[in-house]
Amino acid sequence: MALETSPESPAPVRQVVGAIGGWVDRLGAVWVEGQVIGLNRPANSGTDFIRLRDKLAEVSVDLTAPRAVVDSLPSPLVNGAQVIVHAKPAVYPTRGSLSLQVREIRLVGEGELLARLERRRQLLAAEGLFALELKRPLPFLPRRIGLVTARDSAAEKDVVENARRRWPGVDFAVAYAAMQGPNCAAQVIDALRTLDGDPTVEVIVIARGGGSVEDLLPFSDEGLIRAVHATRTPVVSAIGHEPDTPILDLVADLRASTPTDAARRIVPDVVEETQRILQTRERLRRWMRHRVSTEQQQIDSLRSRPSLADPRSGLAGRVDEVTALRARGRRVLGHVLDRSEDDLGHQLARVRALSPLATLRRGYAVLSDADGHLFSSVADVTTGQAVTVRVADGRIAASVDGVEPIPLPPSPEESDA
Repeated sequence: MALETSPESPAPVRQVVGAIGGWVDRLGAVWVEGQVIGLNRPANSGTDFIRLRDKLAEVSVDLTAPRAVVDSLPSPLVNGAQVIVHAKPAVYPTRGSLSLQVREIRLVGEGELLARLERRRQLLAAEGLFALELKRPLPFLPRRIGLVTARDSAAEKDVVENARRRWPGVDFAVAYAAMQGPNCAAQVIDALRTLDGDPTVEVIVIARGGGSVEDLLPFSDEGLIRAVHATRTPVVSAIGHEPDTPILDLVADLRASTPTDAARRIVPDVVEETQRILQTRERLRRWMRHRVSTEQQQIDSLRSRPSLADPRSGLAGRVDEVTALRARGRRVLGHVLDRSEDDLGHQLARVRALSPLATLRRGYAVLSDADGHLFSSVADVTTGQAVTVRVADGRIAASVDGVEPIPLPPSPEESDA
């Protein structure tokens, strides 16, 4: 029943929230359909928090679901999934907020499709098909661009016209294929292989306009994903609009948000590049002028030094130094020669004093027989023996007529004895 309130007797917040909670509790459990736009799964909690939005109106409600209920789904719950939930409305008194306490969740329609795509994405990611280190860089200015798209499509015009507007000389090799329907994936794979086998094609663009999830489903086909992964040529994915994210975007070397964006990112803008060249040339000119000016200043500084302005200015002092050193060297050499000459004279006098020839010059002689044996005693000589007398300036041949022994004075040792 309604609360009895007045300005003089207002109801406290707890009473109003409690009354609202009682009214909501009478609603009982209901089945609700909506789209998941927010999923929060705290690590240390057994409860998941989900925000569910109406498909047609900007109306949303919060859900609290046991983790076991969410994990029991046949495929992981993802944002964008369309679901039907069986839940009981409840008001939390501490916050005064409304929430639906989930008892069961079912994936339906597009939500179930998105869930299957998410499961496929996770399996392919586990194989490493989306690894960043596998992404190949695009050439700066490709000689020829391969384009896979539908014949006479708006996507073809967007890519070709925008690319040629940016770089008029760009060349295209177009391989047409169905961009939706049951034959789409197979035809795109054939076109992709044809362009990948052309050695003149340096980058391949797969482009189509936007569409529903069902229309873009072929671009999440596992066969197409593996074919793109196996190509040798870099691949650009330009499927749909910015919110569209087929699995092809993950395996491609570059994802473009639209076909127009792909044209902008695969070829440079000739106007911008021309401007960069002009700016670079101007910077190079300024650098060269600065470098030449700096080098000229260094040359002028070197030329202004006295040694270069008048190279002979420093020679006068050096000549005097050389003359003084030369005179000093001569004096030193003369002193050395004089001392050496004196020393040589002294050594020569000593040698002469010790030489037997000097003794012979004083009147002494050396007596020997014909064989050269020297005589030191008269006892060694016999009368009539032929002898040789060696004097200072020659030898005299003689014979012994007689000998006269002369007693020798006692030696110092005999005297001491």
